[in-house]
Amino acid sequence: MAVDVDLEVDVLPATQTQTTTKTKRDRLPWGRWLLIGLVVGWFAILVLVPALALVRAALAGGFRPFLNALAAPSAREAFRLTLLITLLATVVNTVFGLALAIVLARQNFWGKTLADGIVDLPFAISPIVAGLMLIILYGGKGWIGHWLEPLGIQVVYALPGMVLATTFVTLPFVVREVVPVLREFGVDQEEVAYTLGAGRWRTFWSVTLPSIRWGLAYGVTLTVARSLGEFGALLVVSGNILGRTQTATLYVHDGIESFDIEGAYAASVLLAGVSFVMLIGMEHFRKHVEAREESS
Repeated sequence: MAVDVDLEVDVLPATQTQTTTKTKRDRLPWGRWLLIGLVVGWFAILVLVPALALVRAALAGGFRPFLNALAAPSAREAFRLTLLITLLATVVNTVFGLALAIVLARQNFWGKTLADGIVDLPFAISPIVAGLMLIILYGGKGWIGHWLEPLGIQVVYALPGMVLATTFVTLPFVVREVVPVLREFGVDQEEVAYTLGAGRWRTFWSVTLPSIRWGLAYGVTLTVARSLGEFGALLVVSGNILGRTQTATLYVHDGIESFDIEGAYAASVLLAGVSFVMLIGMEHFRKHVEAREESS
């Protein structure tokens, strides 16, 4: 009889708990859908609607005027220069960004915390300020520029200064994508490779690089996308000379200033579209490769 009483006492709280849990679960979808609606609405207002408005404005006159605006000689030259700067800045930041990430993740040295913080400096300061710093250094009367000018080397208002400005602005992307992956990966597998007789370079190519490939790929993708859209630093260091130092973003700026709206809209859509396709394509490619690796 005592056993029956104990059972009844034990069962009662459990039943109440299940009822309470079920009630909370029934209420959960409303809060969840409300949260999803708020987030999607915020994203649509902030990103999606302006992007669609830009595409609509660019194609308002039809597809042929859109193509003609992109085929203009000044537009083609601006995009050619943009691609060249993007390529050079991405190569530099991939090589040195990867090296810096390995140093920050694997080495201990005095000033490491300071160096780790300085990596984010391009995120913290205005690109215009970055361009001004380069002018102070590499201008005709700059700290370094006055030594280069007699040698016939021009940095500011020329391609080298534009590459330096873009490299500075996009410096953190590879570093910040690779460092967390390296720290999570650890050094155990690398040390095993060393004990098996593998050298540093072989260990890097066969062990380290495969482990950080997606972090590196995302860093490179973000670097390319950011390089394509750089404006402030290039406006300061390029001189914005038509046909010589005018990039695609500067072309858009000049188009708005000179009321060449069709050209500005068309170039803007192309820049935004390339960046969007790259980011979405990178994510799709990663999922495809991972799914294939899991199935094999």
